[in-house]
Amino acid sequence: MNALAPASFGAALSAARDAAGAQHYPQGTLYVVATPIGNLADITLRALHVLEIVDAIACEDTRHTQGMLRAYGIDRPGAQLLAVHQHNEAEAAQAVVARLAQGERIAYVSDAGTPGVSDPGARLAAAVRAAGHRVLPLPGASSVIALVQAAGLVAEGGDERSAFVFAGFLPSKTGERDTAVQALSREPRSVVLLEAPHRIEALARALVILGERRVTVGRELTKQFEEIATVAASALPDWVSAGRDRTRGEFALVLHPVAVAADDGAEAERVLRLLLAELPLKGAVKLAAEISGAPRNALYDAALKLRDGP
Repeated sequence: MNALAPASFGAALSAARDAAGAQHYPQGTLYVVATPIGNLADITLRALHVLEIVDAIACEDTRHTQGMLRAYGIDRPGAQLLAVHQHNEAEAAQAVVARLAQGERIAYVSDAGTPGVSDPGARLAAAVRAAGHRVLPLPGASSVIALVQAAGLVAEGGDERSAFVFAGFLPSKTGERDTAVQALSREPRSVVLLEAPHRIEALARALVILGERRVTVGRELTKQFEEIATVAASALPDWVSAGRDRTRGEFALVLHPVAVAADDGAEAERVLRLLLAELPLKGAVKLAAEISGAPRNALYDAALKLRDGP
C-alpha cells in the first residue's frame, strides 16, 4: 500500500465519526469490511468508524492489519486482532462465533480489497450465518470492479456487455490451467481473472490460444505505478516481457466479450423466432441474446420487425 503518515487521516477519522457515528451498529454482528487494494485513501468513512468501534478485528494477517490501522490513526492492542486466514478459517470461525454469541461486534478484513472474493472470509461468513448471527457487509475497493470500470467492455458492433464472469485465479499447474483457458475460450461474456506476479508470464502464454480476443491488464491497480493496457491475447506475452516491472505487483485481467460473427445472424434470428412464439418480446430478446451471444440491441430491433411485420 502507499505509505501515508497517520496524521494525514486525522480529518478522515473525525469525519468518519461525524458521518457514521449516528448509525446503528448491532451487537453480535460480523462486519465484513472492504479495505483499500493499494491506495490508503480508498477507505470508506463507515469502514473507518467500524474498525474503531468493534470489540475485535479478525484479519488475514495481524501484522499487516496493525500497520494499516496505525496509518489511519486507529490504535488497537494486539490482543484485539484475531488471525483468520485460509489455513485456519474453519477453526478460527468457531472462536469468532463464540464471541458473537456473547454480544461482541467483530470486524473481518483481508489483506486488501473485499473479503470473500478470492480472499478468505467466505467460510467465516457462512459459519456466522449458520450459527444464526448477522453478517453485515461494508462495501469498498475491489480490483475486479476497478478493472471492469476501466476496460470499456463493448463488443464489436457497439453492443455493451455489462455481464461478466469472475473466474479469479486459474489453476497453477500447466495442464489444469490450459484446460481452464480452453473452457474460457467458449465463454462469450467478459471474464475477469486475477494473477500473482510470479505466474503472470505463464498465464500470458496460456491465453495466447485466444488469438485476437482483447485482454485488458491491470497491474498494481490504485497504486503509484498503476498500469492498465488492452492488447490482443496473442500479444500478451510480448506485453509482459516488454518491461522489467511488468512481472511485479498484483494483476487483474479481463477478457473482453467475444465479437459476434456476421454469419451468426441467421442462427440468432432463428432462436429469436422460436422464443417469440412462447415468450413476451423483452423476455425473448434477453434469452436469445444469452443463447446466441448476438447483440441485444440488434435482436430487439429484429424482434420488433418480426412482431410488427414489414
